[in-house]
Amino acid sequence: MEFYAEYLWGIASVILGAIVGSFLNVCIYRIPSGESIVFPASHCPTCKHPIKIYDNIPIISYVILGGKCRNCGERISLIYPAIELLTAVTSLLLFLKYGLSFAYLSTFVFACALIVITFIDLKYQIIPDAITLPGIPLFALAAILFMDVTLKTSLIGILAGGGCLYLVALIYQLLTKREGMGGGDIKLLAMMGGFLGWQSLWFIIMASSLIGAVTGISAMIVKGKDTKYAVPFGPFLSMAAVAYIFWGNTVMNFVFYR
Repeated sequence: MEFYAEYLWGIASVILGAIVGSFLNVCIYRIPSGESIVFPASHCPTCKHPIKIYDNIPIISYVILGGKCRNCGERISLIYPAIELLTAVTSLLLFLKYGLSFAYLSTFVFACALIVITFIDLKYQIIPDAITLPGIPLFALAAILFMDVTLKTSLIGILAGGGCLYLVALIYQLLTKREGMGGGDIKLLAMMGGFLGWQSLWFIIMASSLIGAVTGISAMIVKGKDTKYAVPFGPFLSMAAVAYIFWGNTVMNFVFYR
């Protein structure tokens, strides 16, 4: 009986993730332009026609409509169902790790914030203060209440997370005479340090730097760009933070305590 209950809760976590993913699409589309994420209701990005409820079912409606707007027939970007699917899978994996708990809900909301930040940064190369500034105290509080992170660990994480990236950015700017890392990345890592604790920062910085270096070099080779080619760092920080949630402790124990 417990197996079936767990199975049903797992399905519920997928459905919840897909529904939230649909809302994240709205956030990604509207936050950079300063629009309300509540009003007006969801509409076609091309013809602005309101989307009916039966055409707004995550993933399923996109498949039924063939990836096109019912009203104007214009193609809708594949990125919309992709984000819904990504959020659904993330929700399921976090549920499998934490079960039905406040820890699951906290990490899911945290991961959702990272998904929005990632796709906004990829498209506009900005990390919105509207997410990171309130996220720093709110996720720190959630970590203290639900994630067994102490107040001291969270506060050090905030200060060390923001401080170390600020120092890296300052040194880079002094050496190269150009900005290499924006303030958004600094606030993002402070938010991560507050939620995951200062111990996570080693993993996040090393993993994101490795992923960023491989991606940046690959992009320069494929696109023929020089070393001044700008690659947003927020997505790499976000990927590293999510990786830490699932495998961070295992990796850190292997590296430092083997």
